[in-house]
Order: sequence, then structure tokens, then C-alpha cells
Amino acid sequence: MDTHGEPMPAPELERLGTRLRSLRAAKGWTLEELAERSGLSKPFLSRLESADRQPSIAAVLTLARVFGVPMGSLFEVTQEDDSCLVVRMGEVAVHEGNGISYLPLSSASRFNLQPMRATISPQRQGSERYQHDGEEWLYVLSGRLALHVGDREFQLQAGDAAHFDSRQPHRLDAMDGREAEVILVASPIPTTLISRREAGQRMTAGLLG
Repeated sequence: MDTHGEPMPAPELERLGTRLRSLRAAKGWTLEELAERSGLSKPFLSRLESADRQPSIAAVLTLARVFGVPMGSLFEVTQEDDSCLVVRMGEVAVHEGNGISYLPLSSASRFNLQPMRATISPQRQGSERYQHDGEEWLYVLSGRLALHVGDREFQLQAGDAAHFDSRQPHRLDAMDGREAEVILVASPIPTTLISRREAGQRMTAGLLG
């Protein structure tokens, strides 16, 4: 893995843009509708589809959840649909956005977990925090990491792990002027679970009404 996190090459951006346009067309959504469903701005989405913008991990996870596909599949030409997906070294490209380079470690459409290997640059700029449906688990491979969740900060080092609700505003920052490398597993809320939750809420409201 290139731990220096080169920006996503043009072919990768074009592949992502083409995939997003295809998924949006299949849903019959306009850019305005996708913006409303994802919480991402129409200009940002337009630039993604035009291969003119580097996406953040949070944006990619959000779009994967909205379209109901695994994160890695947004960058793949074809998807392998088998009971066991093996990702070989060198088979997938490193992507970069907002000071984090990440390597998707699965693109299997039948699984809900979305694992990746991520490297956080010590030169990461800004202080924006991101949030999306689901939960995240991470394990620090090297370096020291400041994990911000809600209004709390957790300082992690190699060998530490953290598990948190990704609906809370969160952010990763490298410490000590060195890169931090992590294994991160995101688990969006499955559509079936959301449907069950909404059904349960309607039932509860009916019982209390």
C-alpha cells in the first residue's frame, strides 16, 4: 500500500463518476433528488459525476448507503458475487480524499460490512466532522491517532481499537507529525433493518396514539 496517499488517478475518478451516474439513472433520480437523499450538495455531486472532485470516505460511504451497494463496488467495473470474496494485493487502487488515503478491502454486494485500510496524513487540513448512518470499528496498525466522536476525543496508539456510532459527528487526525494507519470497518444500517425500525416506530406510534 502506498502510505503517502496519492490523489485518486483520473481513470479511477472517471470510473466512480460513471458508476454514480449509472446508479442514479437506474433509480430514476435527478441530482436534486440524490442531494436530498444523501445530504450532499448538488454541485458536489455534479463534480463527482464529472470526475472533477476527490471524494472523502464519508461521502463515499454515504453514497454507497443511499444506493444500497458496498463502498468498494463504486470503484469496480464488475462485482464478484460469491460466498467468499478474496482481495489480492495489488488488485484494488488506493483512493485519497480530505487527507486520508484508503484502500477498499471488499466489494461484495451480498455483505453489509465495508472494510478498508486507511492512512491518515499528519498534513490533513480542516476540522470538519462527518456523520452517516451505521457504525464503525477501527484498529490502529501504526502511529498515534486522535479520534473525535461527538464532543469527546480519544487518543489511540498501535494495538488500540475503537467502536462507535457513526451517526455521531466524527473525525480522524494523525498525531505527533506522523502518519497513522488503521483498519476501518464501516457497517451501514441495512435497508431491511431501517424498514423494520420504521415499521416498529409506526406500530409504537399507533399503540400510543
